Amino acid sequence: MSNQPVALVTGGAGFIGSHIVDLLLEQGSQVRVLDNLTGGRLQNLEHHKANPLLTFHNLDITTVELNHPIFGDVDWLFHMAGIGDIVPSIERPLDYFHTNAFGTARIAEAARNANVKRVVYAASSSCYGIAAVPTNELAPIDPQYPYALTKYIGEQTLFHWHQVYGLPVNSIRIFNAYGPRSRTSGAYGAVFGVFLRQKLAGKPLTVVGDGMQSRDFVYATDVARAFVAAAVTDKVGEIYNIGCGSPRTIDDLTKMLASEIVRIPERPGEPKCTWADISKITRELGWKPVVTLEEGVKELLQQISY
Repeated sequence: MSNQPVALVTGGAGFIGSHIVDLLLEQGSQVRVLDNLTGGRLQNLEHHKANPLLTFHNLDITTVELNHPIFGDVDWLFHMAGIGDIVPSIERPLDYFHTNAFGTARIAEAARNANVKRVVYAASSSCYGIAAVPTNELAPIDPQYPYALTKYIGEQTLFHWHQVYGLPVNSIRIFNAYGPRSRTSGAYGAVFGVFLRQKLAGKPLTVVGDGMQSRDFVYATDVARAFVAAAVTDKVGEIYNIGCGSPRTIDDLTKMLASEIVRIPERPGEPKCTWADISKITRELGWKPVVTLEEGVKELLQQISY
C-alpha cells in the first residue's frame, strides 16, 4: 500500500458511506465517491467540497462501465451502495434484486478487472432473520424479506468472486447503525431514521408493540472505523459482525429522545432482540465500539437541532 491509499466508496454520499469518507480523508487517503444520489445526499459531502483529495462521480452501480477509470489503481473499495428498508422490498422485490444483487455483481467484476487490492462489503445483520442471541457469524442464515435476501446474495456474490477469481474481499454485517446523516425518508426505515423524522416534525414517536424489543445500536463513526480496519488487515475472505455488543430497548431510546410516543401493532418477521457477538472483530481486528448510546444520541440531537 502507498503512503496515500486510493479509496473508492460506492454509496459514499449516503449515511454510513459519508462517515467512511470522513475517516478516510482525515487519514490522508485519496477518496473517490460513486453515488447516484438516490440513496445518498450530496450535502453529506458538502463540508469536503474544497478538499483536493476527494472526487465525486454521479454514477449508478447497475450501469457503471466495467472498465470505468474510477476503478483504476484503487487500493480499497468500500461497497456501501444499495437500497434498503423492509416493506418496500416486499412491494418491489425486483428493484432490490437489480440493485443489491446484480449491481453488486457489476462492482465485483469491475473490481476484478481493475485488480482492486481490497473490497469491503456493507452486509446486513438482517440475513440472520429471527436469530438466537448473541448472534455470531456462524449463525444460520434465514432472510425474512427481499431486502435481507438481496443483501445476503450480494455478500455471497463477492465471496464467489473471491473463491473463483481471487478477489480479496471482507464483509461487515452491520446491526443497528445510527448517527448524524441517518436517512429520515421512507415510512419503514430503521428505527432511528423514523424517530428522527418524527421528532423534527414535532410528532410523537411511533413505537412498535410494547417498546421492550431491544436493538444493538452502533454509532456511525464506530462503523466507519470497522470498515477501515477490515480494509487494512491482511485477512481476506472474512465476515465480521459489528454492533455495540449490548442491546438497548426501544423504550430506552424514546426516553433519551424525550418525545411523546404512540404505540402501533407489531409487524411479523421482526426480531424481539438483535444482539451482535462482536468477539471475532475485536479479537482479529482490534475493533470495538467507543461511543455509548447516551453519547451518540446527545451528539445526534445537537446536530439536528435546527
